[in-house]
Amino acid sequence: MNQQTQAPFENSAEKIWSVAEIEALFKLPFNDLMYSAQQVTRQHFDPNAVQLSTLLSIKTGGCSEDCGYCTQSSFHAGVENKKMLEVEEVVKAAKAAKEAGAGRFCMGAAWREPSAEDMTAVVEMVKEVRALGMETCATLGMLNDEQTEQLRVAGLDYYNHNLDTAPEFYGNIISTRDYQDRLDTLERVRKAGMHVCSGGIVGMGENLTQRAGLIAQLANMNPYPESVPINNLVKLEGTPLAETEDLDPLDFVRTIAVARLTMPRAYVRLSAGRQQMSDAVQALCFLAGANSIFYGDQLLTAGNPEVDRDRALMDKLGMYPLADKCPAMA
Repeated sequence: MNQQTQAPFENSAEKIWSVAEIEALFKLPFNDLMYSAQQVTRQHFDPNAVQLSTLLSIKTGGCSEDCGYCTQSSFHAGVENKKMLEVEEVVKAAKAAKEAGAGRFCMGAAWREPSAEDMTAVVEMVKEVRALGMETCATLGMLNDEQTEQLRVAGLDYYNHNLDTAPEFYGNIISTRDYQDRLDTLERVRKAGMHVCSGGIVGMGENLTQRAGLIAQLANMNPYPESVPINNLVKLEGTPLAETEDLDPLDFVRTIAVARLTMPRAYVRLSAGRQQMSDAVQALCFLAGANSIFYGDQLLTAGNPEVDRDRALMDKLGMYPLADKCPAMA
């Protein structure tokens, strides 16, 4: 296994990317782009290993944000507002995920930001899941300094807070939270010493320059995120983006490849939208440098490929779950 990064990496020596340079990568001949992305993948990772994460919604519905893609927003006709799961329910789900082969367990909550009472329960969840020997990740909305420190002390490995899209397109998607709010939360997470999981969603009606702008925002963080989820919009009924035109599958594959080239040592996660992808498109994504997936039949509110389908696909491709901890955690 060729894994050269064995500690949280610094980005000071990495290239600073302009949006124009990243857009030029998107426009490369497809074969050249794929070849370059595969070369970079092999410099830092076992190209046939995939990191498996399972995502559980610990608090569903009733969110006060107006994200145009999300059924959990109280602004849209979406899912029912439910109370937070009990710690025991979360631990049971984590044990099941571990038995199914997942190495990381992600806990997501539909909040703008957690309350003090919420944090007490989440901290206990993190401790209990980590005690199972799994990596832990949480996505809870915006954090203040005290909340970030609570999660660090609890042992949280990764905090997810996606940028969603480029700054100039952001206002088309959400109005209740500023782009800078997202950057501030990520900065707090980084300063606390936790690993950053941050990516975005493509296929929301953005143009190529805006897609490149999202990648530039992520790649130019210092350091860039250790985990980068790339989501293909799942058009959910009742949301403002439900009628958005589909993104060409090869444009999605290109996004994976460009993320790999600009963030060579990150885990690039093939995230939401896989249920609608053929095996062939997913195989191209792995060839383009994706080396992490959400594993399990359900994401927060959207469906996900069944475990048996994922296992069958990995078998056909000669791929296997990443047995060791992520390099960033070693």
